[in-house]
Amino acid sequence: MPDIVWLKAVFKALVLPPTGPLLLAATGLWMIGRIPRAGRIVAWTGILLLLALSTPMVAFLLLKLVDNSPPLDVQRAESAQAIVILGGGIRRHAAEYGGDTLGHLTLERVRYGARVARAVGLPVLVVGGSVFGGQPEAKLMRAALEREFDVRVRWAETQSRNTHENAVRSAEILGAEHISRIILVAHSFDMPRAKAEFAAQGIEAIAAPTGIPNWEFDTPLDLLPSLAGLQGSYFALYEIFANIARWITPNVRTAKSPS
Repeated sequence: MPDIVWLKAVFKALVLPPTGPLLLAATGLWMIGRIPRAGRIVAWTGILLLLALSTPMVAFLLLKLVDNSPPLDVQRAESAQAIVILGGGIRRHAAEYGGDTLGHLTLERVRYGARVARAVGLPVLVVGGSVFGGQPEAKLMRAALEREFDVRVRWAETQSRNTHENAVRSAEILGAEHISRIILVAHSFDMPRAKAEFAAQGIEAIAAPTGIPNWEFDTPLDLLPSLAGLQGSYFALYEIFANIARWITPNVRTAKSPS
């Protein structure tokens, strides 16, 4: 059976924007020669969908639909026992670094995680393995936190390849230390699913989201379609599909289990 990580990668490549709407538009163009009216409708639907998903307003609404968590409340975080920072990808073969380095999502999480660590003074666990080769995320995260942000990392989990494995393997490390309440650092769009995965492992997570969507614009030009808007819609749609899949999977298993 194909590795689930590769299946997810193919899904993202074919269904999420920009490829998904473009394939829809291409399908419509192919249909025009056979069913002209329906073909034109499908083609224009794909084009307009891509334009809509590229606008900052649509991206903002989708991101807010996924998560509406407020910034971390440091006073509430005082009851936590550790900080967990989830990886978000690496850059392979970065020429200016002479090898692998942190991707921009992971770097944002590391930077904010360092800020949280300095504010609350709790031990830090960094989480993330090697998904498609290269150095484990957690190894690079530890190096950045300790060398660039002067924050000590107590634990590094280097085997997990997705959010579910992040939670399972982190729980093994935290359980050995009798830790059941953490501050969880991840992006806002990733937070609901990440918290649910940790809760399923018996770990209560206090959300410390970064990248919280903010609807502010300086000029009307900021309302036009942009790569930033498309990227925001991409992240939000991925999480929507991932949450649906997470909900369906246990329900399917329950339905198939013998009574």
